[in-house]
Amino acid sequence: MNPAWLARAAWAMALWLALPLILARLWWRGRREPTYRLDMAERLGWPARPPVPGRLWVHAVSLGETLAAAPLLAALRARQPGLCILLTHGTATGREAGAKLLQPGDAQAWLPYDTPGAVRRFLRAHRPVAGVLLETEIWPALLHAAQAQALPMVLANARLSARSAAKGRRLAALLRPAVAAFQAVLAQTETDALRLRSAGAAHVQVLGNLKFDITPRADLLALGQAWRQAVAQGAGRRVVLAAVTREAEEAALLATWAGVPAPRPLLLVVPRHPQRFDEVASLVARAGFSLERRSAWSELPPSAALTADVWLGDSLGEMALYYAAADVALLGGSFEPLGGQNLIEAAACGCPLLMGPHTFNFAQAADDALAAGAAERWPDLPAAVARALALVAGSARQDRVDMAAKAGHFAAAHRGAADRMAAQVLARVSSLRSPIAPPPR
Repeated sequence: MNPAWLARAAWAMALWLALPLILARLWWRGRREPTYRLDMAERLGWPARPPVPGRLWVHAVSLGETLAAAPLLAALRARQPGLCILLTHGTATGREAGAKLLQPGDAQAWLPYDTPGAVRRFLRAHRPVAGVLLETEIWPALLHAAQAQALPMVLANARLSARSAAKGRRLAALLRPAVAAFQAVLAQTETDALRLRSAGAAHVQVLGNLKFDITPRADLLALGQAWRQAVAQGAGRRVVLAAVTREAEEAALLATWAGVPAPRPLLLVVPRHPQRFDEVASLVARAGFSLERRSAWSELPPSAALTADVWLGDSLGEMALYYAAADVALLGGSFEPLGGQNLIEAAACGCPLLMGPHTFNFAQAADDALAAGAAERWPDLPAAVARALALVAGSARQDRVDMAAKAGHFAAAHRGAADRMAAQVLARVSSLRSPIAPPPR
């Protein structure tokens, strides 16, 4: 019997058995993030509203992928005016950010869970002209169904870490046919391309990273700079940002920060997941620090906030604001074995960055930033905190100025992936389908 068929059958059975628990957990998460309870039938492939066929389907699972999708969507629309998009997501933050990218004629939905019935219902209902999955979204049942329907599928901004590649080799019977189903794989780096070819991808090109094409909002940059100036003038302090932090990192950071002699710089902590905002606020309080929350003010921080020990960045869509407010940033996810976070936005905002040892999810970008002098790597949090203090208040202050300038040059030098990827996506559509037009009103 065909090993690929057996692997897909086992995958489908595992998902079917787990589905009640998955849906229950989704409903539970909806207590804090109500978007998770929105249109839940879409998770099983039933559209929540009458679909319109003929759209180009773009899947951006979470917030990071949705932000990366923005320049790609802009480039697609520039090349083909009148293009209508079906934008799908898997997380609440992704869907909320994606709603801001929609134009008249576009639609938004949840990507269904990867069971044969759910993906068949999804494809039959929406009948997209092509599908674009971003970064690491490789779903066996979905890609098998798309291949059976001769639906062109593209993996854009594709990346594959060494850890994911090893997992793929262990599950080769399931994942190798899925990777081979893509008509085009548009990789971020040569290393990603090599791993993707080894995983079974047949048509791989290296086109760069979409996240370099994200332009920070000018109003957020201006507001962040105003914050930094207010802290410097009002309290004579610098700002150290802990950016997109993950579990266990905040507690370790606060323990290290407690050993920093007063007067300390202002510590700005921005957790990666919004459901952890209250948890991190409690950690700060238990550590004995005074706290102010970003959600408590609209524009400039009140005078009381200028003397607080810690600010909590408990808002969404404002990372450019936080990077612009900071004199130096510590990269979350890199001080525990979690793979790091996207560092490109920090560079685009001209913020010097200090990374920990774990950046395997963004290995090439991290190496390139190091080579460009836009970032530094340190073995642990205490070492990185010590370096941050030197950069903002010690003999290394000129190093900070130099790193900020190099960060901006690094980000600018790597732009252009969005237009290159848009050209490749539309080539697959036009070669197989009629031109795309707005749906009837």
